[in-house]
Amino acid sequence: MEKQLTDIILHKKSRTLEVVFSTGERFVLPFEYLRVFSPSAEVRGHGAQPGKLVFGKANVNILSIEPVGNYAIKPLFDDGHSSGLFSWNTLYELGVNQEQNWKTYQERIKSK
Repeated sequence: MEKQLTDIILHKKSRTLEVVFSTGERFVLPFEYLRVFSPSAEVRGHGAQPGKLVFGKANVNILSIEPVGNYAIKPLFDDGHSSGLFSWNTLYELGVNQEQNWKTYQERIKSK
């Protein structure tokens, strides 16, 4: 079932996006985390091609957020990336799995 987003707050100073769901769950997602886990084809991969490991985004900012219907947002990052659509489910999954995702990402960076 699609999770319903009830609030979204862009915190430019702390470079975080706060998302609140109808379940009462609240997640604070760093811009860097959103950028490196973008659901775009560039990051996730095209078809059978593997995704791209994105790094060097510790200081990335989100310039604006565009709503996409009643199901997603499209952030514009200051590095020009704007092709990822973050559905409510994607934002929820990123929030729930943030700790493990970030740990796995850090391990991938170290192995490169």
